[in-house]
Amino acid sequence: MLTSLFLACLIGDLLIRYWLARRQIRHVLAHRDSVPTAFLDHISLRSHQRAADYTVARCQLAMVERITEAAILLALTLLGGLQALDLTLGRLIEHELWRQLALVGCVLALLGAIGLIFAAWRTFHLEARYGFNRMTPRLFIADALKMLLVTLALGTPLLAAILWVMGATGTGWAWWAWGLWVAFNLLVLWLYPSFIAPLFNRFTPLDDPALSARIHALAQRCHFGLSGLFVMDGSRRSAHGNAYFTGFGRHRRIVFFDTLLSRLNADEVEAVLAHELGHFAHHHILRRIVVSFITAGIFLQLLAWLSTQLWFYTGLGVFPQLGRPNDGLALMLFMLTLPVFTFWATPLASLMSRRDEFQADRYAVQQCGAAPLESALVKLYDDNAATLTPDPIHSAWYDSHPSAAVRIAHLHDG
Repeated sequence: MLTSLFLACLIGDLLIRYWLARRQIRHVLAHRDSVPTAFLDHISLRSHQRAADYTVARCQLAMVERITEAAILLALTLLGGLQALDLTLGRLIEHELWRQLALVGCVLALLGAIGLIFAAWRTFHLEARYGFNRMTPRLFIADALKMLLVTLALGTPLLAAILWVMGATGTGWAWWAWGLWVAFNLLVLWLYPSFIAPLFNRFTPLDDPALSARIHALAQRCHFGLSGLFVMDGSRRSAHGNAYFTGFGRHRRIVFFDTLLSRLNADEVEAVLAHELGHFAHHHILRRIVVSFITAGIFLQLLAWLSTQLWFYTGLGVFPQLGRPNDGLALMLFMLTLPVFTFWATPLASLMSRRDEFQADRYAVQQCGAAPLESALVKLYDDNAATLTPDPIHSAWYDSHPSAAVRIAHLHDG
């Protein structure tokens, strides 16, 4: 039954994604030659058509990527790839923990290599075609190597600890693994702004006294403790712009992409930041962290039960090795197949995210007024080639942010 359910969910996943992609492409192309009335004074027909073509290209690439991922998933599970790899490593490596680490590492390396191929194509073909890419091949390779080293340095000890816990702490191992996972994520949140992010980008203090004073005043009004304002050299890699805050406790900082500051005026920058602070004021970030921890705990408990069921392995095309621990095998099967079974929850997650965006927008309007936020959003939609006319069903399923027309209408309705 698990085999049938897995295949049904995987085929359903692909069919739904294809149907949604076709709807998105048809809808965007149908409105390609006419700028929506609300944006006629701000966005040219040429920019609107560029955004439509960019959206279509991204949609097409996403489908190719998903089909490739599905083929690899089938090859690893029902077609015996994971089974063959597990048996081969079992013959080569006697130490059980090292054998299981090697199994997980080999699969993640394969998936990472495929992801890197698509990332390179996306960067140097799709993004470059529409004028967004500023990354050189040398920088792309350097980033990939740095990410590999960071992943190995942080991920290997975590994986080894979880595998050890699975084998050494009996039936309650899921609680210990959950504690490790929570501690690891909190550690990364602390490490990221000061140690990880600077490996990839240069951060300099905001050198604009007037803008800095406005931001500090805004943060004070919003009761947001701020340890620094920084500008990130995002233009080294992309023409896309953004702003975010990072860190927690006394180490919270606000980061602006240099591309954002070069395009928006002071009123618009303040409005964008007020939106980000709206997420803080409504506890969206904290809630998402808590939900992610609770979800991880539920999934670990589910894995703890499934790992003791023979049908879990055989239903996914794998036979566990007798007399040897199969914790790494169970963990890998669970990680590979979980997205297939949880894809159907995507619309709910998207709906909750869009609700948060509306709340953050209303908060920004209260702090700065609707006009500067509307102006900033229009510029960002234009600069990032975000389509103004997404298919409503595609948007409801996938989009974490409201569509342009709906979002801007809400600025005035709220």
